[in-house]
Amino acid sequence: MNWEEFLLMRHELQLLAVILFVICAEIYYSGRDKSGIVPLSIGLFSLHMAAGWLPVGEGALFGGMFRTHGLIHFLKNLLDVGVLVVMLQTAGWVKRQLVPEQRVSEFYLLLWSSLLGMYYMLSAGDLLMLFLGLELSTLPVAALAAYEVARLRSAEGGIKMILTAGLASAVTLMGISFLYGATGTFALAGLSQHLSSNGLETLGFFFFFAGIAFKISLVPFHFWTPDVYEGAPTGIAGYLSVVSKGAAVFILMILLLEFSPALAGTWKAALYLLAILTMTTGNLFALRQQNLKRLLAFSSVAQAGFILLGFLAAGQDGPASIIYFILVYIFSNLAAFGVVHAVAMQTGRENLDDYEGMYRVNPRLSLVMLLALFSLAGIPPLAGFFGKFFLFMAAASSGYYLLLLIAVLNAVVSLYYYLIVVRAMFLRKSEAPLPYIQNDNWMRASLLICVAGILVLGVSSGVYDYIFGLCTRL
Repeated sequence: MNWEEFLLMRHELQLLAVILFVICAEIYYSGRDKSGIVPLSIGLFSLHMAAGWLPVGEGALFGGMFRTHGLIHFLKNLLDVGVLVVMLQTAGWVKRQLVPEQRVSEFYLLLWSSLLGMYYMLSAGDLLMLFLGLELSTLPVAALAAYEVARLRSAEGGIKMILTAGLASAVTLMGISFLYGATGTFALAGLSQHLSSNGLETLGFFFFFAGIAFKISLVPFHFWTPDVYEGAPTGIAGYLSVVSKGAAVFILMILLLEFSPALAGTWKAALYLLAILTMTTGNLFALRQQNLKRLLAFSSVAQAGFILLGFLAAGQDGPASIIYFILVYIFSNLAAFGVVHAVAMQTGRENLDDYEGMYRVNPRLSLVMLLALFSLAGIPPLAGFFGKFFLFMAAASSGYYLLLLIAVLNAVVSLYYYLIVVRAMFLRKSEAPLPYIQNDNWMRASLLICVAGILVLGVSSGVYDYIFGLCTRL
C-alpha cells in the first residue's frame, strides 16, 4: 500500500489522530482542572472538519472492504458539520456538569468513536465492514444517552437504547447470514450481481433493512425514540436526531440505489407503506406531546417518513433530494434542540407550558426557535421548504401521486403542532415566565451557524446543483 492509497482513509485517520491527542491531553490534565479540554477538543475537531473539505482521491482498500469517492467524502463532511454544532451547543453543559465530575474527555471520545463508526459504515465495501461500522456508531451513543448518571430518566434511556440496539444488531446479523448463504459473498459489488428475487434473499434483505430502520426510527422500529430523546442529555438527543439518523439514511440510500436494483420492486413497495405509516404515526403522536424533547422526537420520526419519498424516485433526483434534505435538517433540527438545550441547562424546564411568553423575555431565542420550526414545517422561503419541495417533486416525477397527497396532508398536520409552540412563545402569557437566558459564546456560535444555514440554503440554488452532480456515482 503506497502513501496515496493510505490517504484514501484521510477522514478516519484525521479523526483517530484527534482522539489520540485528546487522550494525551487527558493524561496531561490529570489531577488538574480539565475545563481546557473543551476548547481544545472543539479546536481540534474544527481543524479536522476544515481539512475534510480538501479534495481527496477515490478508490478501494483491503480487497474492496473500504472504498471512497466524491459523494462518500461529501457525506462525511456533512456529518462533521452536525457534530461540530453539537459540540458547540454542549460546551457550556460540559463545563458546568462534566468538568467537576472529571468526565470531559470520555464524553468527546465516545462522541468521536460513534462518528468514526459512521465513517466506516459509509465507506464499507462489504457487509461485514458495514456491520462493524454500524455497531461502532451505535454503542458509544448508548453510553452517551445515559451520561447524566444522576438522572434516572437518562439511565432508563440508555438501557432502552442498548437493549433495542442489541435486538436490531441480532436481526441485522441474521439478514447478513441469509444474504451470504444465498449469494456466497459479503462484497456489496458481488451482491448486486448475484441478487435475485428468491425468498431467501428477500428475507435476508428485509432482516438487514430492519437493523438500518432502527437507526432511522422508521415505524414500527421507532418505539425507543421518544423515551431515549427525553432521557438523554439534550445535546445527545440532537446528535441522535441529526447525525446518527443522517448516517443511517445515507448508507440505506447507497445500498438501495447502488447495490440492490434486483430487489427494487420489493423494497419500493415496502418503503411506500413505511413512508405512510412513519410520517402519519410521527405527526399524530407529536400532537399529544407536552415535553418539547418528546415532541421533537416524534417530529424526527415524521421527518424520516418524508425522507423515504426520495428513495422511491427514479434517477438522480431521489438521492440528491435526500442529501439536500438531510443538510437542511441538520441546521433546522439542531437549531430547535439548541434552544431547548439552552433553556433546560439554565432552568431545567422542557415542557410546552414553560415556553409561554418566552418572546417577551428572550426574543432572540424565540426567533431562532421560530425559524427552526418553520423550516421543519416547510414554510417558504426558508430552507426547509425547498428540502420538502425537492422530495415531493422527486416522488411526483415517478408517479407516486397518492403518496404525495398523503405527504402534503401530513405536512399540514406537522405545521399545526409546530405552530402550537410558536403560539406559546409569542401569543401566550405566563404568570411564571422563563427568566432571561444568558448563553455562552459557544451556544451563540452554534445557533448563529444554524440560522445562517436555514437562511442561506433557502436562497442558494447552487448547493442542490452541486449535490445533484455528485449523485452521478449512484
